[in-house]
Amino acid sequence: MKTWGIAAATWCALFAALHVYWALGGSAGLAESAGAGLAAQRPAWFVLGGLWGVAALLLVGAWFCLDLTRRWRRLLTLLGGAALLLRGLAVEIALLTTDLPQQVGERQTRWSLWLWNPWFVLGGVLVLAAYWSTRSRLNGTGGGSASVPVLNDSSR
Repeated sequence: MKTWGIAAATWCALFAALHVYWALGGSAGLAESAGAGLAAQRPAWFVLGGLWGVAALLLVGAWFCLDLTRRWRRLLTLLGGAALLLRGLAVEIALLTTDLPQQVGERQTRWSLWLWNPWFVLGGVLVLAAYWSTRSRLNGTGGGSASVPVLNDSSR
């Protein structure tokens, strides 16, 4: 169903917009996401790769989610969705079961537990749903008209 692709692309575009905001000098939420040190210093590698680079990857991801007609796009979308989901879950588990909260601080831990990690999990679920809905549609197993054989005059 194209709805999952649109939802996943919207998630990617929203997250890309946030990274562009940060790359252009915006600060709201950056310290809680990347850490106070990176947010304050903004080294060139972080701005170029971590903000502009991630924004570009997210925009490519949005395009892929809307057009999963090529096998290589589907594969990259599957890998991207799995990476988002695993990132969100792994950091959530690490924050709940290790001494990581003492290393990153209370504020960043709270924001990660309640906003950033669930946001990554949501993105992963949406991207994987876009992948699976397209996969089943292309294979003819997704229900709807794609899985119903069409009878024409030559098949009667």
